[in-house]
Amino acid sequence: QVQVVESGGGLVQPGGSLQLSCTASKLPFVTYAMHWYRQAPDKRREWVATMKTADGTTRYLEAVKGRFTISRDSVRESRKHTVHLQMNSLQPEDSAVYYCNADLSQYGEYWGQGTQVTVSS
Repeated sequence: QVQVVESGGGLVQPGGSLQLSCTASKLPFVTYAMHWYRQAPDKRREWVATMKTADGTTRYLEAVKGRFTISRDSVRESRKHTVHLQMNSLQPEDSAVYYCNADLSQYGEYWGQGTQVTVSS
């Protein structure tokens, strides 16, 4: 059974940092990409960052560019991936539940349960 598990959320003051981690395992196929999304209360889920599996290229939501960095552990098993989201200079508007998404392209996708990030003084 596929597992996508996020960790690392918490409460941080404005200007602080957090690192989220996500491990997707028991995948039926190699991922096309790993994504991070977030959803604040009463808002739609929005895409935050992507790392393509094949070449490690990354993309970011404009609002987080220069503050967030997506990275990955070395891929030792083709069907298990661990990615991280380093979040610096956090602001209250970054508060949300952050979700990891394992994108298997035409073979589907898998979501984690989410991890809460709260930025508040």
